[in-house]
Amino acid sequence: MGQKTAAAFPAPPVRPHLTERQEARRRAILSATTRLASRGGFDAVQMRAVAESSNVALGTLYRYFPSKIHLLVATMRDQLEQLHDTLRERPPTEAEPAARVAGTLMRAFRAMQREPHLADAMVRALTFADRSVSAEVDAVSRLTTTIILDAMGLRGAPSPHQLSAIRVIEHTWHSALITWLSGRASIAQVRVDIETVCGLIRRP
Repeated sequence: MGQKTAAAFPAPPVRPHLTERQEARRRAILSATTRLASRGGFDAVQMRAVAESSNVALGTLYRYFPSKIHLLVATMRDQLEQLHDTLRERPPTEAEPAARVAGTLMRAFRAMQREPHLADAMVRALTFADRSVSAEVDAVSRLTTTIILDAMGLRGAPSPHQLSAIRVIEHTWHSALITWLSGRASIAQVRVDIETVCGLIRRP
């Protein structure tokens, strides 16, 4: 693998510019989606129900989000953005970068644990997403990368090894979410897996 330049470094996702009214409508749609998913999970998020709950015409909803999968992946991005804001206000305090990343991801996990139906809906949407949702999935991935990099406290662009480690950490975090949601792993097991994979950051 050749040296990656700063230009190859994954930048945080940028939202298209929306008017104040459009942004308010988008917020209402995502809030309605969150409410429905929190109560009934993936199956409860139906486009007509979201439109009615957010007081938005069904055709307008489809212009913002072409499908239920687009909608739930956007909700995942929204949840991660809220986490990112919280982490900026209360950053991790562990001494070692690996411990800060593990602590950050476990904070995200605890937030998921508080809303298991919502977590299941968002993770299922990410799993079911096809090429038509690639831009939204990529935005979630880049935001996750940004959160990890912030926790690492890097000065300057990450090295190729660090970028590779981050990708493996992201894959492990997603897999851990799936195994926990399916009842095949406890939170204690998830913590061990996350702390183990974050140890890759310490390796040269």
